[in-house]
Amino acid sequence: MLVAGVDEAGRGPLAGPLAVAAVILDPDRPIAGLNDSKKLSAAKREALYPQIIERALAYCIVLIEPDEIDRLNIFQATMTGMSRAVAGLALVAHEALIDGNKLPKDLPCRGRAIVGGDALEPAISAASILAKVSRDRLMVGLDAIHPGYGFAIHKGYPTPVHLNALQQLGPCVQHRRSFAPVRVLLDQARLF
Repeated sequence: MLVAGVDEAGRGPLAGPLAVAAVILDPDRPIAGLNDSKKLSAAKREALYPQIIERALAYCIVLIEPDEIDRLNIFQATMTGMSRAVAGLALVAHEALIDGNKLPKDLPCRGRAIVGGDALEPAISAASILAKVSRDRLMVGLDAIHPGYGFAIHKGYPTPVHLNALQQLGPCVQHRRSFAPVRVLLDQARLF
């Protein structure tokens, strides 16, 4: 039975896409050190990323861009990304193990939500790592395109540095307009 682990990275940031990954691991090629991506150092995640890509039976990484997040809302964007990632796998999964407490309604296979699954299920851990590394790398690239915000450092999360830059520079196309700190700035700009 082919089981896909599914997880996302980037629900909380004010900028950049949401990254969602689905991974079907090969039971004959285990990967040591898998864990919730948040519990691993950046160096450890970067070391595991190519092993997951190389040893997995199948994987798919999906990006949901800021305009779609704004249109759907972050919860629906996450559910949509999870369904797309599972549907995008080169092999058809029999079951998807989803990190969290909710299942997407349109999963292409049976699903099971597992709270804290990214620390419990190796396939979810692998998906967590692929999503996080993919998104972090993308944010470093966006830092060069949109200088001044510090995307390479805070990856779009609402840190004091980011909030200050947002105040000084205003939002760029990578900012999620439906998220409160960005929306408030845009509303203030409309008043003046």
